[in-house]
Amino acid sequence: MAVIELLWPTFALVALIFVVWFTLFIQRFTHMRRHPPGPRDFADGEAALRYFRPVEMPANNLANLFEMPVLYFALVPLLILTGQANHVQVALAWMFVLARSIHSFIHIGPKKVQWRFFAYLASVIVLMAMWIGFFVDILRVAREYSRVIGALGGVL
Repeated sequence: MAVIELLWPTFALVALIFVVWFTLFIQRFTHMRRHPPGPRDFADGEAALRYFRPVEMPANNLANLFEMPVLYFALVPLLILTGQANHVQVALAWMFVLARSIHSFIHIGPKKVQWRFFAYLASVIVLMAMWIGFFVDILRVAREYSRVIGALGGVL
């Protein structure tokens, strides 16, 4: 049952990514409508960055959602495939998604750097806890597997 429960925070994180992308799309579209770009605005990457600077936070946040969350998206299938998805991992997954959601809200909205940093730090600590827990669980399973194989070796 924890396998299915682990998918819900994962769906929530995917939804967050799409909400941030949609916010980026709307803000850029609105900016382009209010300030129609000229050829010089897209002459090169630097010019485009200058043009979109007033609405850059959603783009920065979208990029952030493909940094540390990549480790989350890598861990979820490993937890499921190895049978290590459990209620502790589910609770940590929800905490990770909540911290990332708060981080995104602050990054795009009030832009309070100290609050955003704490949300980011909380998400990293939770993600580290998820990976450490997985590592410890895999060590335990490997040790048990070795013990069983060793016991069977004496029987065979």
